[in-house]
Amino acid sequence: MTASNRPEKSQSPDSVHNVPVLRRIVAGEKPQHKLRGAEVFVLAALIALIGAGAAVASVHAKGADSAALVPETAPAAVVKLGYFGNITHGPALVGVQKGIFAKDLGATQLKTQVFTTGPATVEALNAGAIDAAYLGPNPALNSFVQSGGESIRIIAGAASGGAQFVVRADITDVAQLRGKTIATPQLGGTQDVALRKWLGERGLSTNTTGGGDVTINPTTNAQTLQLFQEGKVDGAWVAEPWTSRMVLQAGAKVLVNEADLWDNGEFSTTVLAVNKTFLEAHPQTVEALLRGHVESLKWLDEHPTESGTVINEALKVAIGKPLENKVIARSLSELTFTADPLAATFPTLLDHGVSVGVSKPADLKGLFELTLLNKVLKAAGGQPVTAAGLGTQ
Repeated sequence: MTASNRPEKSQSPDSVHNVPVLRRIVAGEKPQHKLRGAEVFVLAALIALIGAGAAVASVHAKGADSAALVPETAPAAVVKLGYFGNITHGPALVGVQKGIFAKDLGATQLKTQVFTTGPATVEALNAGAIDAAYLGPNPALNSFVQSGGESIRIIAGAASGGAQFVVRADITDVAQLRGKTIATPQLGGTQDVALRKWLGERGLSTNTTGGGDVTINPTTNAQTLQLFQEGKVDGAWVAEPWTSRMVLQAGAKVLVNEADLWDNGEFSTTVLAVNKTFLEAHPQTVEALLRGHVESLKWLDEHPTESGTVINEALKVAIGKPLENKVIARSLSELTFTADPLAATFPTLLDHGVSVGVSKPADLKGLFELTLLNKVLKAAGGQPVTAAGLGTQ
């Protein structure tokens, strides 16, 4: 609430009701004359009226005091942003590398932290160690569900597509996966759920402790590439650039392109989420962050040739080294950067998580807060996105 919107202070009871001032009767003082019965009745009524007016004025005064105690929202001094060194986090990479976020945040200082897995990112987000983060949809879902809707809000989409199941070249049939070891970035992560669901639909069991017909080994992406090259895992369900790195640098082949499993090939790979408490305390900062996000998306769309170079420069900072140009090119061809979080797909994502034992049924209403995003999109000449009945828009 701004100063201009503060409620005015309540007036005194006398000025509100304009009642006549009665002579105060003091103990021990003799009255000048004896009151008749009618006068006593009128006096009692007036006293009651004054009392009622005072009570009403007291309520208004308390309301004004209470409102004054509500802290005003203000831009944050610092915003802590988390993201991955993955090409599916392209808007974050570009926004940080080109200084777009820093520009749009103005006086608010930007601090960043690079993560390698969604669940770890969510833990930091829930604990307030970071304020906002780019992450996969399933970790965001799990956080919302486990907290009863109190932990985070998804405020934008970032990427669709760019996830594949890659395996050794000699694996040509689903039946050959029995007894094999497959890697995913982390238990309960977006690709982990996708793999477990896909295997289960084809009669191959898995469990969260590594047993079943197929052993799923949660492993960081960098280790997965090395283990695959060493022959210690037989495949992986991963997002870009790791899919392209395994195909181009380690001889893997694509067994499943996840885009083929969704209507129109559209599925959420990366979203932008914010800590709920931070959003409520600093909506101006969240809006500024979203301006940077939308501007970064626009830059990616308008600079298809240059984008690979800028992303690679950002990856060098985030993960310590750049990628081969052919890896960057293949990765970008497999995904779409978008502000639309594809909210309508989230009930299906939750159902998948429930069916494989890493989530529980829940009401997802309130998961999305897209009002600020649509405000920013409108100002930038873009089209609004929908929360699909799962939040505000």
